[in-house]
Formats: sequence, structure tokens, C-alpha cells
Amino acid sequence: MFASETKIRIHYALTDQMGMVYHGHYAQFYEIGRTESIRQLGYTYKDIEAMGVIMPVVDIHTRFLRPAKYDDLITVKTTLRELPGHHKIVFHGEIYNEQDELLSIGNVTLYFMEATGMKRCEMPEVLKNKLAEYF
Repeated sequence: MFASETKIRIHYALTDQMGMVYHGHYAQFYEIGRTESIRQLGYTYKDIEAMGVIMPVVDIHTRFLRPAKYDDLITVKTTLRELPGHHKIVFHGEIYNEQDELLSIGNVTLYFMEATGMKRCEMPEVLKNKLAEYF
């Protein structure tokens, strides 16, 4: 299993009239968690795109348990529970506040696709080899 943690400070523009984070921003929090988890492996999305592979989101599920609020420091925990075997990768996310209360859980599925032909493809071998160390 591969896991990473990313901290994000909630700024005013992310909140709604009630002072809570607008629900649509949680997808961005999960994206930041994914981006930083890949960076912790030694790669970036830009590196993967340079390999000719893009990773569109094809499915996202989010459950909201408690609100994040202005000036909270949240922790996005991103986990890969299984080594991707084919053309897809599933990131599991959990978002916590500073009191370690679970705010949101979600799963985001992305496909590996050839950038030029938009056909599904395997995960780049270098990334797969790096991830294999955790499984």
C-alpha cells in the first residue's frame, strides 16, 4: 500500500456564505493530494505527460461528514490500496481537520491514456516499478 499526506490551509475564497468550504472544492483537495503523492514518488503529472500518457478522471465519489471551515489546516491522506494492473488507477482519499476529525472520504478513478490517440494504455513502466516497492 502506498500512502501520503498533504496539508492545505483553507483560505477565505474557498468558503461559502456559511463560512464552510464549498462542496465543489473537495475535488480539488483530492487532486492536490494525488499530485503531491505522485511527487513523493519522484514524478509529476508533467513528467507522466512527457511520457505520452494523460490521466483523465473517469469517476469520483465523495462523502461529506463534517465541514472544513475558514483558516482550518486540513490534511489530505491519499492512498493506493492496490497496485494498478491495467489502464486504471484508484486513489482513496480522506480529509481530516486539525483535531483529527474525519471530514470527507472519497475515491477518484483515473485512466492511463495515450495522449495522441486517446486510447487506454498501461501505466508507465517507471512509475509502476516505483509503486511496486510499496506492495
